[in-house]
Amino acid sequence: MDKIIRAENLSRSYSVAEKQGRGHIPGIRGHKTIWAVKEISFEIGEGETVGFIGPNGAGKSTTIKMLAGILHPTAGNVEVFGRNPYRYRKENAKRIGVVFGQKSQLWWDLPVIDTYTLLKKIYKIPDEMYCRNLESYVECLQMREFLQQPVRQLSLGQRMRAEFCAALLHGPALLFLDEPTIGLDIVVKKQIREMIRRINEERKTTVLLTTHDLRDIEEVCDRIILINHGQIIVDGELKEVRKNFEGLHSVEFLCRIPFRDDIQLPGVEKWKVEEGSFTAFYRNEDILQTEIIETVLKNYLVEDIRIKEPTIEEIVERYYRE
Repeated sequence: MDKIIRAENLSRSYSVAEKQGRGHIPGIRGHKTIWAVKEISFEIGEGETVGFIGPNGAGKSTTIKMLAGILHPTAGNVEVFGRNPYRYRKENAKRIGVVFGQKSQLWWDLPVIDTYTLLKKIYKIPDEMYCRNLESYVECLQMREFLQQPVRQLSLGQRMRAEFCAALLHGPALLFLDEPTIGLDIVVKKQIREMIRRINEERKTTVLLTTHDLRDIEEVCDRIILINHGQIIVDGELKEVRKNFEGLHSVEFLCRIPFRDDIQLPGVEKWKVEEGSFTAFYRNEDILQTEIIETVLKNYLVEDIRIKEPTIEEIVERYYRE
């Protein structure tokens, strides 16, 4: 797999004014260094969908700005498409698409279709490619009814669909998404998630997604990078992060026979008994899931089994607390 992004000990600091303590000349301020990002290293390959998550102020936006070439790193190395993104910002921009949930690349007073015509000229998109992409995205995102409307007249959901189409018209190989579904209703969120999955599957577009809506991560991403205080806390495949999570996992058994509390499994922390079912809660490091299932099946006639993995919200909340 070709590496689209390489970051090695990437850092970015800021100098901020600080009031001096007693004994200093009034009006004279000192300065202190704040590390927005500190010595993070990661690689992202072609076609990967990566959720880049963390609390406010964790360093997510600063990292993306360095990857996009907007900011120059204080220290460390970064390559995007094998080039320094700061030095080759214009060249890389031709292969990058960007959607910011709170910023627009559309012309406010122009009809949506006129913005697309301008973008066609800016990116020098061939006629055939432009028509093919426009038709595909307009159909997928159900935009036809408002293509002729000025952007200022669009609802938030309509504008965000138009933003997505604008970011994808030139066929980018890398897509940066920063809070793309913020404030949207469930219907528009579903359309956008489906659009992301579609371009990734059909065109192998690499996606780096930052969001506080962790449902976006679960439905779109195969891998997560969790950053906090400017440093990477977790980096791995989503399914492996779930598997290795030290929190509680559970197995629910649907059974008409009442639970008799006669199963002795030291690795099970608790049982939850309801009418027609009972559930075992356990930790991966204490007992195997298969051991629980085999023991229950020996003692009960089970109609169905439901294995419940921890949600991404539970996992991320645990790391935030720690």
